[in-house]
Amino acid sequence: MANVIRRMGLLQLDFVNVLTPSHYLVPFSRLGPYDRSLLKRVVYQRREFTEAWAHEASIVPVTTWPLLRDRRETHIARPWGFEQIMARHHAYVETAIGEIRRRGPLGAADLPDPSHAARRLPGSWYGTVPRAVLEACFGRGQLVVTSRRDNFSRVYDLVERVIPFEHRDCVIDRHEAHRRLVLTAARACGIATAADMADYFRMNVGAVKPRISELVEIGALVASRVDGWRDPAYRCPGVTAPTSVSARALLSPFDPLIWFRPRTARLFEFNYRFEIFVPRPQRKWGSFVLPFLLGDRLAARVDVKSDREAGRLLVPGAFLEVWADARPVAEALAHELLALAAWLGLDSVRVGRRGNLANALAVAIRCLRR
Repeated sequence: MANVIRRMGLLQLDFVNVLTPSHYLVPFSRLGPYDRSLLKRVVYQRREFTEAWAHEASIVPVTTWPLLRDRRETHIARPWGFEQIMARHHAYVETAIGEIRRRGPLGAADLPDPSHAARRLPGSWYGTVPRAVLEACFGRGQLVVTSRRDNFSRVYDLVERVIPFEHRDCVIDRHEAHRRLVLTAARACGIATAADMADYFRMNVGAVKPRISELVEIGALVASRVDGWRDPAYRCPGVTAPTSVSARALLSPFDPLIWFRPRTARLFEFNYRFEIFVPRPQRKWGSFVLPFLLGDRLAARVDVKSDREAGRLLVPGAFLEVWADARPVAEALAHELLALAAWLGLDSVRVGRRGNLANALAVAIRCLRR
């Protein structure tokens, strides 16, 4: 688990629970069925990793924490306009930090009500002043996340009690920090454009390009050309294309392999849109659609949902890419869906009728279940 996160550079957090939270599914795509409690132990108990704003809210190696200092120093509390709320509740910020200093790690539910304002924040996804204040202090680096509760809510502690001093007190020049983040992104991507590497840690592409030039000049990156790509590409020295790829995996919408959609289209000729927030009548594929990687191409996509009460993995729709052969894709996909269902503690897989792969997939699953 630790090696998987390090090789990716970060693991994006997302708690959409139609199937399972994304940060559990991303390691499954690489490791297969694993003990999900391992993620909690590796991230929150060994203190080798920490949460940070990186791509989005992410898990990163603790060694990456000092590289994100600029991000913390320029952090703007969300949603937009909350800075004014923070200013009005300045005294409560000190109260929250003081409570954590005195009592130890706390969540928003553990904090007292503000003395001169309502606890609730109507119209805000934060819900309450305590949660919004803690989130803002986390974004600015005053607090760090030390664990997650069963309802996925964060528990916070003082940064000096969690981040080792050699990382906490390490001051790295902004340009050097960006160079190291670019190299992390390049290693994770294999080969990438400037835009690909900038997006990996949500950096400005204009600010990243001079750092890329510096890395090329010292030999830390190699400029390359990829047929069909308009922009120059870059790779780390020694990186070569594999002679064959035997991958077979369902991919989370937040998997780093596909999270930058222009790169997904460029690499795989696969146009992917996450439609969970699209009104149902306007959806083309479904609410929670996973691309299916077979070999070195994205061969299909499946709309999935966990029916926990009935103990079933539902597949309302299955869609084959136009170039692919239905039978081998269906057989490979059936293996992955059955493995996914078993990992989630579900007893069966039920395929619906939508999509040009649905019939072949249903047949393949029935054959495997005999």
